[in-house]
Amino acid sequence: MALKRLVVEFGMGTDLRGQDYTKAACRALKDALWHNSLSVCSALGYAPEDMQVKIDIAVAKPEQVDKAAVAAILPYGTAEVSVSKGGLDIVSADGKSHTVVANAAAVVFLDVDETST
Repeated sequence: MALKRLVVEFGMGTDLRGQDYTKAACRALKDALWHNSLSVCSALGYAPEDMQVKIDIAVAKPEQVDKAAVAAILPYGTAEVSVSKGGLDIVSADGKSHTVVANAAAVVFLDVDETST
């Protein structure tokens, strides 16, 4: 068996007024995932639950992202979430708050039996 990278999906999410980095991160992951229907698992004879998904999130304040909440977005498969500095904070006109912008990448792997493919 060999772990094979099959799919890379990208997304962007925001929290316009709440300054919530987890909310923006979750929206970014949903943006990446909700535009796709991955049939690659069944095409190769695997269940969707067999997927291993490496989720990379970038926000201005990585320490404020709840990784478990981000991982819970996945409808199936096993998640590994990492958060790094990036994204964007856009200061409001009055300077008292900011909009949070998060970027997400979801990389889907399967542990593939190379003798059967």
